[in-house]
Amino acid sequence: MENGVSVVQNRSSKDWDYAYLQPYLLWDLTGTQYCWKQTSLSIWGWSSLGVVLFLVTFGPFAIFYFVFYILCFVGGGFVVTLLFGKTNSEKHLEKCEQSFLPATPTGILKTLDELKLEVKPIKIDRRVTGSSFIDEPLQQVIQFALRDYIQYWYYTLSEDESFLLEIRQTVQYALVQFSTRSKEVDWQPYFTTRLVDDFATHLRVFRKAQERLNEKEDPKQRDDPEELLDSFFEAEVEMERTLCRDVVCTTPKDEEGFLRDLCEVLLYLLLPPGDFHNRNMRYFVREILARGVLLPLINQLSDPDYINQYVIWMIRDSSCNYEAFMNILKLSDKPAELEAVKDKAAEELQYLRSLDTAGDDINVIKNQINSLLFVKKVCETRIQRLRSGKEVDALKLAATFGKLCVIPLEHILVHNIALQFFMDYMQQMGGQADLFFWLTVEGYRVTAQQQLEVMQGWQRDGKKQSSQTKGLLKAAVLGVFDQYLSEKASPRVQVDEDLIEQLAEKLQKDDPTPEIFDDIQRKVYDMMLHEERFYPSFRQHPLYVRMLAELDMLKEPSLRGSDDGEGESFNGSPTGSLNLSLDDLSNASSDESIQIHAFISDTGVCNDHGKTYALYAITVFRKAPESSEDTWVTYRRYSDFHDFHMRIMEQFENLAPILRLPGKKTFNNMDRDFLEKRKKDLNAYLQLLLNPETMKACPTLAGYLCDFLENKAYSKGKGDFARKMDTFVNPLRNSMRNVSNAVKALPDSLAGGMTKVSDNVGKMSERLGQDIKQSIFKVPPMMPKSDINSEHCRVSAQLDDNVDDNIPLRVMLLLMDEVFDLKERNQWLRRNIKNLLQQLIRATYGDTINRKIVDHVDFMTSPEQVADFVKRFRDSYWPNGILAETPPRRDKNIRMRTRVAAKTSLLGIMPDELKHIIGADTTRKGILRVFEMFQHQQLNRRLVYVFLEGLLETMFPQCKFPELFVKLHSSSERTHRYSQKLRTAQKR
Repeated sequence: MENGVSVVQNRSSKDWDYAYLQPYLLWDLTGTQYCWKQTSLSIWGWSSLGVVLFLVTFGPFAIFYFVFYILCFVGGGFVVTLLFGKTNSEKHLEKCEQSFLPATPTGILKTLDELKLEVKPIKIDRRVTGSSFIDEPLQQVIQFALRDYIQYWYYTLSEDESFLLEIRQTVQYALVQFSTRSKEVDWQPYFTTRLVDDFATHLRVFRKAQERLNEKEDPKQRDDPEELLDSFFEAEVEMERTLCRDVVCTTPKDEEGFLRDLCEVLLYLLLPPGDFHNRNMRYFVREILARGVLLPLINQLSDPDYINQYVIWMIRDSSCNYEAFMNILKLSDKPAELEAVKDKAAEELQYLRSLDTAGDDINVIKNQINSLLFVKKVCETRIQRLRSGKEVDALKLAATFGKLCVIPLEHILVHNIALQFFMDYMQQMGGQADLFFWLTVEGYRVTAQQQLEVMQGWQRDGKKQSSQTKGLLKAAVLGVFDQYLSEKASPRVQVDEDLIEQLAEKLQKDDPTPEIFDDIQRKVYDMMLHEERFYPSFRQHPLYVRMLAELDMLKEPSLRGSDDGEGESFNGSPTGSLNLSLDDLSNASSDESIQIHAFISDTGVCNDHGKTYALYAITVFRKAPESSEDTWVTYRRYSDFHDFHMRIMEQFENLAPILRLPGKKTFNNMDRDFLEKRKKDLNAYLQLLLNPETMKACPTLAGYLCDFLENKAYSKGKGDFARKMDTFVNPLRNSMRNVSNAVKALPDSLAGGMTKVSDNVGKMSERLGQDIKQSIFKVPPMMPKSDINSEHCRVSAQLDDNVDDNIPLRVMLLLMDEVFDLKERNQWLRRNIKNLLQQLIRATYGDTINRKIVDHVDFMTSPEQVADFVKRFRDSYWPNGILAETPPRRDKNIRMRTRVAAKTSLLGIMPDELKHIIGADTTRKGILRVFEMFQHQQLNRRLVYVFLEGLLETMFPQCKFPELFVKLHSSSERTHRYSQKLRTAQKR
């Protein structure tokens, strides 16, 4: 009940409230309706007013324009919305892969979005080699390579940086592995032995290929490059036996396959295991490395024109040699080279003729024009001969029609090149015993003189070893006597029996002296000089012509040029032009009270009957006591100075170490700067002669100077031939004097002295000298190790590991043997060259040279030098940080002139001392052979691959790279044919 009552009470209360509020609610509703009516009336009123005012203002057609504007606005918005949606859709489709897979679940999309929101810091470890010097430029190279070879196409596919980061880390990992392996390698044996051996072996194969071509009768086959390639690779198979690189070097498809296989092996060694086993990654990197890096590099290194440019750049500091240039033009067998030089000469001639020739330089311009005209004429003549097929052998032409110069026998016997030709001739005539006896006695005399001087020194010092020295001397004398003069000697020197009996009596009674063989030696010399079948017949023999060619004395005078404008002719006897006796001058009285001063005051160029030469004006002051001073000017040419120098050198040998005449020059010898320099040098030479100390040391020198400085025409005491001979006889005399001093400085014992002197005499002949005592003549250390022909094996196979030869000697002998083909020469020359090298190395301490070589190799592989190489590569490949453009192919004429310039540079840098040792013609042929070897791109590729194989075998000795290369080159048919040929020969 209580609940019921309360409900009623509550409900009644609500009803009461509604009843109470109802009037107010009704009033509010009525007010709202009233307000709405009022608002509606005001809107319609104002709208009507606006429409009326619009129509009144804009006219009745304005409503149509208004509707049109609205429609345009709505349509434009619709079009913009459509285009914007289409653009966004295309972008979204580009980011999505085209596939028919079902839609990705929402959870994966959310995970991907969260991964994109995560910012991963990119950390790059820039340590590669462990050296900051190398790592800094190397990182720049890596950055440039990624930018220009990967990023430029990768960013068109994706903006994700992770792939680029992985590529960079993979490259750095490979470089770290490569650097670590390089540090563990001892590079000194590779650079001093393996590299030299590979180059010398390549040259040997090329020489054998040339010899095979020369044996063919058809001239077209001898000039065919394909025939040369076939001969080369046939010779390579015979030498290597198990492989041939002909397929790789001549077939581009096989070459690319070889590089792919090789790169895959390198990737296995250098890449991380995960990257290597990723097949897509491995193939991708392999193609970039093989076709993008190695193949372009090999193409460039094997390009003959690039090699020629590199040769010129390497020896850019050497001056141009006019004589070498003319020799190259005369020896060139390529009409294209001569045409290119001729066209350039014509172009320069046209330019010089267009210049204003008025002024002080008129003589210089005329000389240049004359030189260019001469070069053009030589080229035209050579081209005509080559195209007409009238090319002749210069040696045969000189022997048949030429007037050959006469070299005295005394000069032949003291010059190693001339001596080896005379030795060959004497062996043919059966007079080798006479020549060997004369040479052996010369060696004995020098040794005996040195040992007797040493013995006298010991006696003064109170040492008692004279009896031992005398015993050794007597044993040496008896050895020579038994070898050449006794009845059991075979062959025996044919001299008067009376002289032999007198010598035998002296040997029994008296102590041996250096002059004990003089009488017999003089008879032997007279016999070789006057007997018709020896020296007189030798002058008419082809060997004599070849000797002149080696001595560079078969040149035409018109092609030689002269330093003073005087054409040098080598015809006639060298003693026929003696107009003044040196004895008369040496006996002239000299008054010490007479004072002479002189200096070169001026120089000028003269032209006499087409010959241009320089004259030097010498102002002379002479003053005697109680008389006035006399002054005059005398004029001398360079040839006068040269003649004067030769004469005083014969009389005053003590001046040789301090007195040096300025050298000759055949190119631009009339240039003003050169004449001024020559003037200073000659003036210094003259002042040294006029020095009071020099005059005091050589009292009779004043007579020679007075005659030379007199105001009269100078009478040359030496002929042109004598001046020519002076250029190659004096160096030998000086070398023999130095050897004598070296023997004197090391007088250990007679046996030691005889050994040192025998190093100069050498092993006279392999056939006749085997029975000469080993205490006098040493056996050459370089002997074949097996019965296999040395021409069919690598060069290093000839080195005896048990011989205590240092690195410089081994390397020089290897290179000289192959470059200049010394194995085909007389054994005298080979021994002489070896001994000269030994003396040079011993005199300068072989260990020191070894240490310098090791230091140089260490320097070349040092971090600073490697960093410099990387910087040079960076700057040449990316100059200023921008990828260099591919250079255009050079014009054919430019490439031909580059060939001529490279040959001229190579021939011009050859020192005269080398020509004096092995001969001018041999030197020229050796240099041109090396140059010709580099003019065949397929052969250059072979050499590059050989160097690459040697490098990999050195860096990875634990890997079986030799067997691998045999397998990689196994596709060669030549290897199979040669293996079958060997099997057939073994069955027989």
